[in-house]
Amino acid sequence: MGSPDFALPSLRAVHQRCELVAVVSQPDRPAGRGRKLKPPPVKVLAESLGVPVLQPTKVRKGRLSALLEPYAPEIIVVTAYGRILGRDVLELPAHGCVNVHASLLPRWRGAAPIQRAVLAGDAESGVAIMRMDIGCDTGPVYRMRATPIGPEETAGALFERLAELGGEVLGEFLAEFPDVPPPVDQAELEGEVVHAAKLEKAEGEVDWSRPARAVIDHVRGMDPWPAAWTSRGDQRLKLYAAGSSERARPADARPGQVLEVDAAGMHVCAGDAVVRVGEVQAPGKRRMAARDYASGQPFAAGDLLGAS
Repeated sequence: MGSPDFALPSLRAVHQRCELVAVVSQPDRPAGRGRKLKPPPVKVLAESLGVPVLQPTKVRKGRLSALLEPYAPEIIVVTAYGRILGRDVLELPAHGCVNVHASLLPRWRGAAPIQRAVLAGDAESGVAIMRMDIGCDTGPVYRMRATPIGPEETAGALFERLAELGGEVLGEFLAEFPDVPPPVDQAELEGEVVHAAKLEKAEGEVDWSRPARAVIDHVRGMDPWPAAWTSRGDQRLKLYAAGSSERARPADARPGQVLEVDAAGMHVCAGDAVVRVGEVQAPGKRRMAARDYASGQPFAAGDLLGAS
């Protein structure tokens, strides 16, 4: 079961290691300017592999389990399906349902573990193969694998890496299945339980009074969606490719003050140091280098961002 690009490596792993009898994905959705129905990436790949695809609009009250029963699955693999499964589905396969989750559990249970890890400035992330229970990412864990998060790595880049890592670790698990060691209860794992709440568009605004590292992590964690942004007068400017600046922060500088724009980017004062913003996007414009933007809309000495 899965829907977005993140689930594709997992689907390939199942196809390579098991007899894949069916794939469950979300329904086709309208997309683009013409609002034409677009199939989810998992459906496209499954059909290319010749695997039947089920796309139920409702999964509760026995609807999904009734669709799955004729296939008599031994195990169900779930990766970013986007729906909450009922007990009837979880208990249908002989060996239960396993989930490929993009965090080092129990840290970052929930809908947005990748973005939350980057926003929090975590040094590492990873994937967990867990047996699903009725809770939200609370089931026991079969195996996990960690990977460092780069200091300027975006949520989008980490998303792609963890998708591949998830497929790799899932493939190793399935190669041993069903003779796998029993899963470990999350209470026995290191780390505290932290919830990864769904990312909201309203979270994108940058607070320049925060420490420079926190601002950088904010820009990284909001890339590609919803994108970090700041105001410049009455204009909303999206920010990308943030990192540490070598510029010293003047003692009398204000948070959000633009010191200069050069080939490396736009150098903006945060609460304790200076942040370099490499790319920006103005309303109705394409994403571009900060220097190219400033050549058309120059900054004056002392200009402030976020001072609407």
